[in-house]
Amino acid sequence: MVGKARGNYKTRRENPKKGYDAEMATGEAPTQTTPVSTLATPKAKARPHWSMNIIGIAGVLALCYFGESVLAVMMVSVLLAFILAPVVDLLTYLRLPRSLAAAIAILLLLGALGSIIYYSYNQAATLLQDLPKYTSKIRDEALQFRKSAERLEVLPPEHEKGVLSVRTATDWTDTLTRGFGSASAAVLAVSFVPFLVFFMLTWQQHVRSATVMLFPLENRHTAYVTLGQISAMVRSFMVGNVLIGLFVGAVSTVIFWMIHLPFFYFAGFASGFLSLIPYMGLLLALIPPIFVGLGHADTQDIVVIVATVACLHLIALNLLYPRFLGKRLQLNPLAVTMALLVWGALWGAMGLLLAIPITAAIRIIFGHVESLKPYGAWLGE
Repeated sequence: MVGKARGNYKTRRENPKKGYDAEMATGEAPTQTTPVSTLATPKAKARPHWSMNIIGIAGVLALCYFGESVLAVMMVSVLLAFILAPVVDLLTYLRLPRSLAAAIAILLLLGALGSIIYYSYNQAATLLQDLPKYTSKIRDEALQFRKSAERLEVLPPEHEKGVLSVRTATDWTDTLTRGFGSASAAVLAVSFVPFLVFFMLTWQQHVRSATVMLFPLENRHTAYVTLGQISAMVRSFMVGNVLIGLFVGAVSTVIFWMIHLPFFYFAGFASGFLSLIPYMGLLLALIPPIFVGLGHADTQDIVVIVATVACLHLIALNLLYPRFLGKRLQLNPLAVTMALLVWGALWGAMGLLLAIPITAAIRIIFGHVESLKPYGAWLGE
């Protein structure tokens, strides 16, 4: 009887531990009941000095600067994984294994990208074939501009009289070999993206639970909530950008068709998605319609193109972005501007594209860390 009682008592002590271990990654730490007489007075935790936070942030930025090639590829893979996640969930709902569903989703994405590149190449080749027809007109316009610049003494021809200009000859082999290193590195980095996306989609739950387990027991619930909010933010950011780009591209396509712009369908959607690039979007969105309109569009058509692109850009930034993305991002305009400046300086063009989601994720993390909450409040609205 004594052995049986001891066995039951041991079983009762082990069973709660097994259930607790199963929920360790997602659940809160259980409250332990301790007699009042044995409770010790908790000591106040020393708050880290603000200088230590600044040093930590500077260290993270330095790591981002020197690890650009690796971190940028990982960030792009994360965004693509969030885009393909609904497709994978739909295929798994149809009783397909998750690994097979992820492979099919990646193949569909690669097929779509290949089709866009092939179609764009054909349209560009057709445009270049028609371009010589308008060479004389473009040459006349450039000559008139040069004459106007000479009259304004911007390009005075007198300063070149009696001056011998010497230019160093550039060997084409040097140029080719110099660019081969960066091109090969870029190709190597891009080749990792499909594999990273595949493993992110197939090992999603494991990675999330294992990431939560990296934190101390009392912080695991906070880490779980933080990861959930970052996931929801990134998903909303990607879906919102795609919807806004499709809307702006569709409206641009209709207007370009009305003014009889050649290749209006290509120029419209290219202009619509380029318009989403922060700060540089307005100038980049003007390039496709003006380029395809060379020799076709007159002054009135150019005015219509500029007005259309500018109005749609303002509507997207001031109406559509706050409507679809404002509640998720919760970043003030000053923080967005500074984030674009910092990440653009760190990662160049890729930094401009990733600046907003990275900064929004940083704001969410700061909001759940007690010593960093003032910085999160400064980034927020």
